Amino acid sequence: MRILLVEDEAELARRVAANLMRHGMTCEWLANAEDAVDFAGDGFAVLVVDVGLPGMSGIDLVRTLRAKAIRTPILILTARSSWQEKVEGLNAGADDFIVKPVRTEELVARVHALARRAMGFSATRLSIGALAIDTASNEAWLGDVLLALTPSEFRLLQLLLYNAGRTVTRQSILDNLYSLDIERDDNAIEVLVGRLRRKIGREQIVTVRGLGYRIAT
Repeated sequence: MRILLVEDEAELARRVAANLMRHGMTCEWLANAEDAVDFAGDGFAVLVVDVGLPGMSGIDLVRTLRAKAIRTPILILTARSSWQEKVEGLNAGADDFIVKPVRTEELVARVHALARRAMGFSATRLSIGALAIDTASNEAWLGDVLLALTPSEFRLLQLLLYNAGRTVTRQSILDNLYSLDIERDDNAIEVLVGRLRRKIGREQIVTVRGLGYRIAT
């Protein structure tokens, strides 16, 4: 799952990004709203936006993105617990909010909930045929058998299940599994898909030649 964090406090941003990545997400970080206007539509599952940004505020960023018809779920971070700021953010087009100091478990849970809702799921457990995952526990099953997946294998399976019925491009897999500041190897995708197929069954992942992969439904 690919997250965009817009936060001007560098230390907080590094901590939040690291915590999200420890929970199996890929996180890109921007320090101002102006850059986020152009970058936010680039295939993110959730946008996490601080209210108190320099220049354009987080609330104005939310309004701008919604005016550009960007429908990605937005979670706003606020240092104040006043109901007025929460209402202003929600009315601007945000989907949820969280009050600083940010608790990792709550942030991760809210991000997962927003992503699931946007993709048409409500429960933490997602099932397609005999395959099932739980986004809260990071566990996966094939029938009644608990699968021993690496973090990367789980993230790939989660991405495919979230996009059931659609082809996930190789570029999208790279973007969701590896941050932009990490050296990327396109061949690593084939290796990862091969490893996952050996654990869940080759027939479970369909290759769409020239495009990418999709989960069998």
